Amino acid sequence: MSEQFPAKNPIWNKLAQKSYIDTSPMIKFLLWLILFVLCWPLALLALILYPLVWVLLLPFRIAGVAVGAVLALIWGLVVLPVHFARRLSRA
Repeated sequence: MSEQFPAKNPIWNKLAQKSYIDTSPMIKFLLWLILFVLCWPLALLALILYPLVWVLLLPFRIAGVAVGAVLALIWGLVVLPVHFARRLSRA
C-alpha cells in the first residue's frame, strides 16, 4: 500500500523525510546520562520539564500536520489537469 502513496509529490516527500531532531532513543538516553553525571539537578529538571514542553508543543505539531495535508491537497488539485492530459495523450 505504501507503493501506491504519492511518491512523486514533492510536498509528501518533504513530509516523509526524517527530521534532524528525530534521533534514536538510545542516543537521547546516553546524552541524558552524561548530563546527569555532569550536572544532576539540570538533568532532573530536564526530565521533569520534557513532558510539559511536549504537551505545550503538541498543538503546533497537529497544526503542522494539518497544514501539510492542506498543501498536499492543493498540490494534488493543481497537478490534476496535468495527470488527465497525460492519460488522454497516451490513449
